Amino acid sequence: MTLGTKADAPKTRGPDDSRGYRIFRVVNTVVLLGVVVVTLYPFLNILARSLSEEAYIIAGEVTIVPRGFDVTAYKLLMSDAMFWTNYRNTVVYTVVATLISIVLTTCYAYVLSKPQLKGRPFLIGVALFTMFFSGGLIPNYVLVTSLGMKNTIWAVVIPNAISVFNLLVMKAFFESLPSDLEEAAAVDGLNTYGILLRIVLPLSKAIVATMVLFYAVSFWNSWFAAFLYMDRQDLLPVTVYLRNLIAGATSAESSAADADKVQAAATLQAVTIVLTTLPILAVYPFVQRYFVRGVMLGAVKG
Repeated sequence: MTLGTKADAPKTRGPDDSRGYRIFRVVNTVVLLGVVVVTLYPFLNILARSLSEEAYIIAGEVTIVPRGFDVTAYKLLMSDAMFWTNYRNTVVYTVVATLISIVLTTCYAYVLSKPQLKGRPFLIGVALFTMFFSGGLIPNYVLVTSLGMKNTIWAVVIPNAISVFNLLVMKAFFESLPSDLEEAAAVDGLNTYGILLRIVLPLSKAIVATMVLFYAVSFWNSWFAAFLYMDRQDLLPVTVYLRNLIAGATSAESSAADADKVQAAATLQAVTIVLTTLPILAVYPFVQRYFVRGVMLGAVKG
């Protein structure tokens, strides 16, 4: 009797070799490529418009490839001192607001993650209530004005300092950390602040980086608060500058202005959008590696 060799044994097919899984991979790849194309097209179109001559834009011949390469709009916009003033304001507002939001959200979330905290349900309820209900536009305006924050950076960074969604994600992450680590640190003599700074935060780099990205993008793109609470042009962020360009082009179209002026405004819009989104696009790849891990760690306990 001859024993069969290992090579003669029947091969088992794994789930990756099945016909259904191969079809799924093909369909999944096609769908994701379609999503990428749909997502990238507006950005590529804006970039192409910002680098094209007005005649090609007016004729509707610009898609994702620039026609008649022209950087006149870039030179015109970058020579505007107010654009750079508003751009600097956006950077300052974003950095200060993000730092304040991260500190407040981290402290609040860490407190809520402690089940033994007295009044914890009430504090969670307060946060959830503000997630679904607000005081309204006029009461907020009256409050900010009465506190003397109008025409200051605090009118932009303080009212929206804590996002309840980000707070709950960080709370869930802190609850997933082993309590034994904090107990051991307390035995070694660390107080609450020492445990947070020396034990919890070093283990929370992923979730903190994710929250920094969330807050930074939110404040960078924000314009309504500054538009509402600031009257001085030199205090506005660049997003309000862009909003004014769009409003100017819209009013020019409605007043039947000549096509050259309308298109010049539209070209400046494209250039402003490109220059406004570049910093976020440059920063995102360095934070993206923390993004999925941070959200998943904060969303799933255990």
